[in-house]
Amino acid sequence: MFERAVSTDEVRAVLATGETIADYPDDTPYPSQLVLGWRGDRPLHVVAAYNATDDETIVVTVYEPVTADWEPGFRRKKR
Repeated sequence: MFERAVSTDEVRAVLATGETIADYPDDTPYPSQLVLGWRGDRPLHVVAAYNATDDETIVVTVYEPVTADWEPGFRRKKR
C-alpha cells in the first residue's frame, strides 16, 4: 500500500463504500473479492479476503488500475 502511495484510511474507505466488482469464493485460505472505490478522481482496487472464523478482513493487495488494462470505469478488464 505504502509503496503505491495509498494510505490505510483510503483502503478502509474503499472497503466501506466501494463496489465489489469480482468475487473469488474459491480462493484459499479464505474467499476474497475485488473492490473498486474512488478517492476523489483516483480509482483504487482493493483485493481483500475475509476470515469468518476470526471475523477479520485481510488486505491482499491495493493498486490504482491503469486505463491500458481496464475498460472505462475500471470495473472490467480489457480482453
